[in-house]
Amino acid sequence: MATREELKQAACAAIDRRSDDLIAVSRDILEHPEPGYSEYRTARVVAEQFARLGIKFRAGLALTGLKGEVKGGAGAGPRVAIIGELDSLIVNGHPHAASDTSAAHACGHHCQIGMMLGAVLGLSQPEVLSELSGEIVPFAVPAEEFIEVARRLDLRESGKIEFMGGKQELIQLGEFDDVDIAMMCHTASDMGAHSFAMGGTSNGHVVKYVRFIGRGAHAGSAPHLGINALNAANFALQAINANRELYREQDTVRIHGIMTKGGEAVNAVPADVRLEWRVRSGNPDAVVRNSNIVDRCFRAGAMAVGAAVSITNIPGYLPMRHDQNLLEVFRENATGLLDEQKVLMMPSSRNRGGSTDMGDLSHILPAIHPYTGGAEGAGHSSEYVITDYQQAVVNPAKIMAMSVIDLLADNAAKAKQVTSSFRPAMSRAAYLSFQRQRAEVLEYDGAAV
Repeated sequence: MATREELKQAACAAIDRRSDDLIAVSRDILEHPEPGYSEYRTARVVAEQFARLGIKFRAGLALTGLKGEVKGGAGAGPRVAIIGELDSLIVNGHPHAASDTSAAHACGHHCQIGMMLGAVLGLSQPEVLSELSGEIVPFAVPAEEFIEVARRLDLRESGKIEFMGGKQELIQLGEFDDVDIAMMCHTASDMGAHSFAMGGTSNGHVVKYVRFIGRGAHAGSAPHLGINALNAANFALQAINANRELYREQDTVRIHGIMTKGGEAVNAVPADVRLEWRVRSGNPDAVVRNSNIVDRCFRAGAMAVGAAVSITNIPGYLPMRHDQNLLEVFRENATGLLDEQKVLMMPSSRNRGGSTDMGDLSHILPAIHPYTGGAEGAGHSSEYVITDYQQAVVNPAKIMAMSVIDLLADNAAKAKQVTSSFRPAMSRAAYLSFQRQRAEVLEYDGAAV
């Protein structure tokens, strides 16, 4: 019977032997980016890799997701998901942006697929797998980046999805019901001297699709006959800015958005103006409170010029809750692979400001979402690129593989400890109820006041 250290050495050696292949897969996905719920080519790449590794899997989950199963040879035990995200962003001017869609991997999700495949490759070695109890679940998930809201609303209206975030939808579909533990790793460029950072939290958020409706008229000869929806939107944005002193510093509030339609023609009074907006805060209560403030501002803009406004509130993500036992397993393996000074453990109050649907999952089951270096440039910008694929793909693959060995070796004693000590913030039913309560359409006629 091999020791855990011997199992880890075998897994890491297998990852090293195939490191060029893993990086090649990540680079291939980089050159063919696809935004959420349309990652069909990326899903085919993952399916081919699963088949090459002999992994049984199901595809087409939440449109493009793939879920594998790799059973340990030492008997039954907990099921540990290793997650990689399929989707890209839309970033004009990115050096690897698609010419037709401007889709670009400006957040490093292409590396997540490589590291997920690498971890499972290492764990699938016969001498390793035979010593593990339970099951490894490689899971490629869609649509983490909450973008293209209008298109996703169309998918919802046509019954293809209910939730607009991939893990949200997979929770709704019951695809995490048989998962006991989940982990993934994300690339980051703001790591300083560190190679890995773990812990902390993230923002929750609500997403808004806003439509101001006015009345068209000739902008030169008869503007008095129109109702300017663009002016209504401008007043609303000024009102949001005027309320910023209400947003508490400890809530890490971020309120931002884009205008996707500003009118039809420059010589016509804008009658149809559309916004995609986001309200982020560090806890669910603050999200609800600040969302209500922003809705009030949108109504005020409509009332100011006598326009109508429709506000579609869409359930966004919950703050990340890292499982401390799971974090410690990951930390020990990260410091074992690298210099301890290269690994940063952040306090649970440290909020990076962004949002992830891994936060939703972490309210239901023990989960972690560490960060690895290897990138340069501001995230979600045209400057964000991976410069060190060893750090962005190979090292996290090894650390996740070693962490799973710690969890599932020795009759899965560590995994059982993690699951038995975990206290979910929500059941799946409570989570779905909470999120569905956030979904609403508010209609307001500013001319009726």
